[in-house]
Amino acid sequence: MTNPENSKPETVAPSAPPPAAARDLENQTPAAGGGGGGGGISNILRRWKREDLIKRGSLVCRGLGLVFSLLAFIIMASNKHGDWRNFDRYEEYRYVLAIAILSTLYTGLQALRQFNELSTGKEILSRQTLARIDFFGDQIVAYLLISAASSAVPLTNRMREGADNIFTDSSAAAISMEFFAFFSLGLSALVSGYKLSNQTYI
Repeated sequence: MTNPENSKPETVAPSAPPPAAARDLENQTPAAGGGGGGGGISNILRRWKREDLIKRGSLVCRGLGLVFSLLAFIIMASNKHGDWRNFDRYEEYRYVLAIAILSTLYTGLQALRQFNELSTGKEILSRQTLARIDFFGDQIVAYLLISAASSAVPLTNRMREGADNIFTDSSAAAISMEFFAFFSLGLSALVSGYKLSNQTYI
């Protein structure tokens, strides 16, 4: 018969995890939203870099559109050489000049706004509103540019068949500048469309 005073409960020592399990615990990455937060910070940094690149790319496109539109306006407005060689005698060339002025004003204001946003970090309107203005504005002005340039091409080609001179050369140069402005705003419209489709994440 055993003495109850001498009987002691057996203590079981906690067993150490196997080496393989220990290695797994050491190499385990923190879950998303966990205490580490390393993945969240890197995602935020990548998003900021992407936003900055998009803003700078849009500014470059609009800056190029401004330069080409301004050149088209200056070349066409100075295309006066007497007699029939006067741009305001032709409706197509007046249309080219009017759209060049409109495009110059639009791209100039947009480039100024974007430059101010990049330098100060402040936006005059909400991002959703700005994304819509950028997208529809780029689309409309790009369409008007290609429309004006395309309407003046047949007239210029007919004139160059009869007499190729400084008037037709200047007209062709102004039309070419509007085509370049169209391509610049077309790229800007693609960027604006991307920003609009992701405006909840930007």
